[in-house]
Amino acid sequence: MTKTRWLAILLALTIIAGAATLAQRGRRGYYRGGGYDDRRGVPNWQLDQEFPQDVFTFVRVQYSSGYGGYGRGRGYGGSGGSWATDYPDSDLNFSYRLHQLTSMEVNPDGIVLELTDPELVNYPFLYMLEPGRLVFEDDEVEALRRYLLNGGFLMVDDFWGEDEWFNFYREIKRVFPDREPRELPVEHPIFHAVFDLKEKPQVPSIDWALRGRSYGVTWEREDAQEVHFKGIEDDKGRLMVIICHNTDLGDGWEREGENEWYFHEFSEKKAYPMGINIVVYAMTH
Repeated sequence: MTKTRWLAILLALTIIAGAATLAQRGRRGYYRGGGYDDRRGVPNWQLDQEFPQDVFTFVRVQYSSGYGGYGRGRGYGGSGGSWATDYPDSDLNFSYRLHQLTSMEVNPDGIVLELTDPELVNYPFLYMLEPGRLVFEDDEVEALRRYLLNGGFLMVDDFWGEDEWFNFYREIKRVFPDREPRELPVEHPIFHAVFDLKEKPQVPSIDWALRGRSYGVTWEREDAQEVHFKGIEDDKGRLMVIICHNTDLGDGWEREGENEWYFHEFSEKKAYPMGINIVVYAMTH
């Protein structure tokens, strides 16, 4: 998609100012196929037939990963492909909520792309998670640097503690040796783009949330008690990367239908508002 057409989309956006109420939906099934033949409860909607490509599409990054950051693999979850955690439930649920709570034109189906895929240039927003074992190939480093400096935006989510931070920091410094991730203050516009957040949201996975409910514990590791949102900017001060550390927004999207308390406490109040704020900010700056 051309830059001109994306600008036309952005000019046409009218973001809903008020925070609409979310209604909890049932748990979806897990589907790994090459499309979404069975959406299992996630509503579908039709795109404008005249401009079917002029929509926001949620793009998940498939990256190289391995145990401890030293192996290589493109499998699912524990087999070495942490990039696929929460897939496809979080992607479908988030796309639906973005469609429901804003007036953005949203693709009901997200996609998965490798950083070296030539189609990457057609999508201005990327989502990458669990980079605690991330290892970029050299061509992925070059492709990601080029994509971001040419106007793209990357959201990094769902990693906890100092060891996982060190691994991700090492890899992102290969992409930008001359740029340092910096903590974003809660006053930054990204926390107020649509939903006015008073604090940085920490979202644990549903299992950790239920385990720590009686104690007010929302972190998954002792060295991960403080949530961080860090950013990397280009030479003009444009935010290219947001790094969501010691929080798991994606689980708040994926697991919204499993427990009513978790839905209201984390999905509704934190995970969706922050995710929507990030996308709207990225698409309008």
